[in-house]
Amino acid sequence: MNSTAPVLEIVDALVESGPDLGCTASLSLCLRPHDCALIEFGDPRQLATFADLCSGMLPLRSGHVRFLGYDWSGLPDEFAAALRGRIGRGFGTAFWLPFLDIETNILLPQLHHTRRRIDDLRREALTLANAFGLPGLPLGRPGEVADSDLARSALVRAFLGEPMLLLLEEPGDRELVSVTSALPNCVATACDRGAAVLWLASSHAFAMDQWLSTSYRMRLTDGGLVAPRDAA
Repeated sequence: MNSTAPVLEIVDALVESGPDLGCTASLSLCLRPHDCALIEFGDPRQLATFADLCSGMLPLRSGHVRFLGYDWSGLPDEFAAALRGRIGRGFGTAFWLPFLDIETNILLPQLHHTRRRIDDLRREALTLANAFGLPGLPLGRPGEVADSDLARSALVRAFLGEPMLLLLEEPGDRELVSVTSALPNCVATACDRGAAVLWLASSHAFAMDQWLSTSYRMRLTDGGLVAPRDAA
C-alpha cells in the first residue's frame, strides 16, 4: 500500500434511509496512514452508525466509502468480510456474545475474518492483555467478569491483529484512560506503524486533547463534518 494513500476515504456519502446520523448533508472524510482524528457527536447513538458507515455496513444513496483503496459497495461479501479483518473496533456499548467465554469473544473476529492460526492469535492477545494491565486473558463468560476487566478485554480485541484502521467509540464515557494508562501509547504505536485511528466521542466527553495527539478534530452537524469552531 502506498504510504500516503488514504486508509479511509468517505466521499460525498449520503446514507440510505434507515440508521439516523442526524445529518442531512453528505459526508466527506480522509484518513491517511499515521492520522489520529477525533469526531464529536451530539447524540451518542450516532457513534455506532458512523462506525458502521466506515466499515461498509450501511447502504449509500450516493457517494463512496473506501477502505485501503477498495470501495465497499463494489466488493463481494466474502472479500468485504476479509477486509474488515483489518479494522479494529472498540464498541461504545460493550458488545459481547454472552454464551461464549471472553477468550473466544476476543479471538472470534480474527478467526472469522482471517486465516491466522489460533495459537498465534492467543500469543498476541496475551501480549496485549499484559500491556493493558491484565495478568492474562480473563476466564469465564462476560457476565462473570468485572467491568474493568471487560473494558481492558475490549481493547485487546480492538488492537488484535495490528489493524490498519481503529474505530474507538466513546472513550470518554467508558473512562478507558482511567482503566489503563497504556491506551495512549498503543494508539501512538498503531499510528507509528502506519495505521489510522478514529475516535468517535459524544460532545460531552472529557477533553481528550490533554493526552491524545490528534491530526485534527471535527464535529458532526446537520451540515456535515465541520471543525468545532465552525460548529459553535
